[in-house]
Amino acid sequence: MKILPVRLIVLFIFFSFCCFNSFCLAANVTYDHRSLIIDGRRKLFLSASIHYPRSVPAMWPELIQAAKEGGLNTIESYVFWSGHELSPGKYSFEGRYDLVKFVKTVQQAGMYMLLRIGPFVAAEYNYGGVPVWLHYIPGSVFRSYSKPFMVENEYQWYEQFYKGGKEYAMWAASMAVSQNTGVPWIMCQQYDAPDPVIDTCNSFYCDQFTPHSSKMPKIWTENWPGWFKKFGAPDPHRPHQDVAFSVARFIQKGGSVHNYYMYHGGTNFGRTSGDFVTTSYDYDAPIDEYGLPRNPKWGHLKELHEAIMLCEGVLLNSDPINLSLGPSQEADVYADSSGACAAFLSNTDNATDTTVVFRNVSYFLPAWSVSILSDCKNVVFNTAKSDSSADEGSKALQWDVFKEMTGIWGEANFVKSGLVDHLNTTKDTTDYLWYTTSIIFSEDEEFLRTGSQPVLLIESKGHTLHAFINQELVQGNSTYSTGTLVFSFTALIPLKAGKNKIDLLSMTVGLPSAGPFYEWTGTGLTSVKIKGFNNRTLDFSSYNWTYKIGVQGEDLRIYNPDNLTNVNWTPTSEPPKNQPLTWYKAVVNEPVGDEPIGLDMLHMGKGQAWLNGEPIGRYWDKRSSIDDHCVQECDYRGTFNQQKCLTGSGEPTQRWYHVPRSWFKPSGNILVIFEEKGGDPTRIRFSRRNISSICGLVAADEDGNESSNSNATIHLQCPKNRSISTVKFASFGTPTGKCGSFRMGDCHDPNSTSFVEKVCLNKNKCAIELTETNFNKGLCPDATKTLAVEVTCS
Repeated sequence: MKILPVRLIVLFIFFSFCCFNSFCLAANVTYDHRSLIIDGRRKLFLSASIHYPRSVPAMWPELIQAAKEGGLNTIESYVFWSGHELSPGKYSFEGRYDLVKFVKTVQQAGMYMLLRIGPFVAAEYNYGGVPVWLHYIPGSVFRSYSKPFMVENEYQWYEQFYKGGKEYAMWAASMAVSQNTGVPWIMCQQYDAPDPVIDTCNSFYCDQFTPHSSKMPKIWTENWPGWFKKFGAPDPHRPHQDVAFSVARFIQKGGSVHNYYMYHGGTNFGRTSGDFVTTSYDYDAPIDEYGLPRNPKWGHLKELHEAIMLCEGVLLNSDPINLSLGPSQEADVYADSSGACAAFLSNTDNATDTTVVFRNVSYFLPAWSVSILSDCKNVVFNTAKSDSSADEGSKALQWDVFKEMTGIWGEANFVKSGLVDHLNTTKDTTDYLWYTTSIIFSEDEEFLRTGSQPVLLIESKGHTLHAFINQELVQGNSTYSTGTLVFSFTALIPLKAGKNKIDLLSMTVGLPSAGPFYEWTGTGLTSVKIKGFNNRTLDFSSYNWTYKIGVQGEDLRIYNPDNLTNVNWTPTSEPPKNQPLTWYKAVVNEPVGDEPIGLDMLHMGKGQAWLNGEPIGRYWDKRSSIDDHCVQECDYRGTFNQQKCLTGSGEPTQRWYHVPRSWFKPSGNILVIFEEKGGDPTRIRFSRRNISSICGLVAADEDGNESSNSNATIHLQCPKNRSISTVKFASFGTPTGKCGSFRMGDCHDPNSTSFVEKVCLNKNKCAIELTETNFNKGLCPDATKTLAVEVTCS
């Protein structure tokens, strides 16, 4: 695709690598060991990953502006091949996939663009962003030296699994460089990248990373400020202090290009999520799924970015001098010939706060923190200093109902002896595949005479299934896969004399997004047996099975307003509850206001939802285990991993499903739900998603010396068109607790609340500076003091 000229520097990734380019400006982009250099000027890049298909065009300007206001100068996104080439030669660059519009929106905001063109992306996206049809082109082997597939991303670890993997990586690098773009290329996680291609780091921490050549800058392409969720798993979080610590350490150790993956995670609309990944791709990112700043993370990182950019000139035009300040404490000092100076003081001890002496001045360093001194004297930021809710639900909806057929509807696709692979049959055109057969029993069967019930035994390669015996759903154990290659399903079944019909609905829940030979991962049933016939087990796996791809309502596209009359809907004032394979339709008005909108599906089972034909995504009431090791409060100190700060043990993985406001018309909107196993549609609600409370927490230096921490500030900001109406809590002293449950300590400045009210009330945003003028820093001289604030937006 030819991209129209835009006023940007663009970072491309092709086979896990990128190049910087400019379409309008004749920019000369080079690099040395310190940074990328644009037209002779060094540049520090602080970047935000925002994936355009995981939001909608109406959201793009505000998401990009929120990143800019958060102190970033660059937007990063993959390019999602599977969304752009729906079938060979059939292209789409519209709606959520309008890549040109997205890039121009970034341009209009005056920001740089990092465009990772993939086209293999991983990204917890269905099939890694590669179209499923590519797998069925003869000779295609993904991620290998195979002519139908010569594209990649983050390949280093996978080289070992493929014949010619190393040669493939080198070919790709050579191919990219041969394009003569005149700009540098990078390869993510490719530590043997050949010159002049730059290798980069993806991790929770990259301060110790060094590129393979001393002539190359230090680039961090993915810093994970949170983690993605899977159905049936708890909710992962990463503390904002640790995110800030990791970024500051990277810059301290010479980093000059940093990207958050994700800064706004967004939503896996429709069937775009990877295997078992939730519809929400919120990622605990600084901007939440609905486009609202997630505080304190967003505000804390905003202050960090501002502090870093104060040091940009001296950082990029000098090399650091490292000084030891203690066993786990050090300083990295940047100074140039003009007299400019910046210093980073770090304490990597994960438990002990300490005071260090730097240039004859004492500085208090909390454990696991970095202080930034933009002039080598005054602390402008310390990384350790230091929710979205719903309003009343909408009214109950009036539903029309269409009952989906159980088993084969219309003409069968085919009949075959044995069990077929699900994905090879559906080609991912649908989540659903019916396997149907029947069995006849005479009245003298022992189980009929004794009244015992046989047991249905099924094994499947994934992902989940519903079993129907004589049109009735049977409840079994282990009806889903958790990522293992095979899962088992067992259920007591009520068989009768005569003919018994067995209908098995196999379902996928997203396809793998990465891994060696991931495109060969099978799905669907591998074994069907019934136990309980005169102590025998009958194996039906090789019987004749009748197959039907998809379900009828989906095939008729009755979720699209133009196709509603393709079936006969039944109006009802009391829609059936707990009924499997049921379509529900309601006409809804747009919720009032301009806040983002969530659809509450807590009381439904499993299925998919659409508004005006737009795919909201898969929903599922799957709960995490009560045995998951979750925490009440997370200690940010110490090395982070995605299992460290889990919450939500025993709770539904996802309750709220994002419905972009731009999908609504003023009235007459059509909401369609396909429920697979049964739920209560009368309890479905729309709610406006808003930030009712926002908080801030900032620590004073140990001795109250204003000069060493003079710019400690809490930044509070409500969503647009809302202002701070109430100060719920404010205390300078020794407050305890966390946002939503702050408590006053023994030491408290009684003027805290009145001062915060003076600065913040009736404003959209405010900044509360922790200075001697504003607060009594001499209070409780032996106590380590903090300022905690919680306000309400309305």
